[in-house]
Amino acid sequence: MKTHAIAVTLLFGLTLAATSPGQDPAILSPPRPGFSFPQKQTLTYSVDWRVFPAGTAVVRFEASGDRERIIASANTSGAINLLFHVSDNFQSDFDREKGCTYDFDKQTVEGRRQFNSTLNIDYAQSKSILDEKNMVNGQARHVEAPVHGCLTDLLTGVFYTGSQQLVVGSSFAIPVADAQRTVLVTMKVEGREEIKTTLGTFKTIRVQPTADVGVVKNRGNIWIWYTDDDRHLPVQMRARLFWGTITFRLTGNENK
Repeated sequence: MKTHAIAVTLLFGLTLAATSPGQDPAILSPPRPGFSFPQKQTLTYSVDWRVFPAGTAVVRFEASGDRERIIASANTSGAINLLFHVSDNFQSDFDREKGCTYDFDKQTVEGRRQFNSTLNIDYAQSKSILDEKNMVNGQARHVEAPVHGCLTDLLTGVFYTGSQQLVVGSSFAIPVADAQRTVLVTMKVEGREEIKTTLGTFKTIRVQPTADVGVVKNRGNIWIWYTDDDRHLPVQMRARLFWGTITFRLTGNENK
């Protein structure tokens, strides 16, 4: 049973749209003036599959010189954990002034599937470098691909979106580094909505990542709800797919 594992990938990885041949990738705009990424802050999300508790996701922010570091983990619990164990860890380093990602690491344990990967973006040489190892059979691969301009990554993209002006009715594309290519994710700012979590009721702005291709094409939808204030903190994320709905809800917000 891979429902929770797939949802973790979808919600932290968004939905990817492949760049068509000859299409210019979007320019990654810097964060809006006055915006600050959280520092020394830990966000905790409960994860539900349909009506069942499925696990917990934790995201921590750390300052690292002129860069920001995001460390995230997602783990199954309860009955879902007995059916299909998931323990995923992510880490991203990016320039907090420009938004450009430099490193993105993943360690995934999803049932019998276990992979470790490191994606480094070398802007001086205009290339991305992926090193991945299958921890079950020992197979490894090394992939280098050309990149052009500033890119974000699958994890940082969720929080980078909050650094932009979220005007209802507008949309913008962000270029994402993804192994062998640069892909585009279009963020559609759909509307305002009140969201209730155990932390209280939040006024939010609902954003939908959309794609022409990818793992959820013709299978469902993804939404992210950001607080309708200067922080644009994601308080809820949801993937509605053919096998059910997975929802992440913010249950903890600590400065430490």
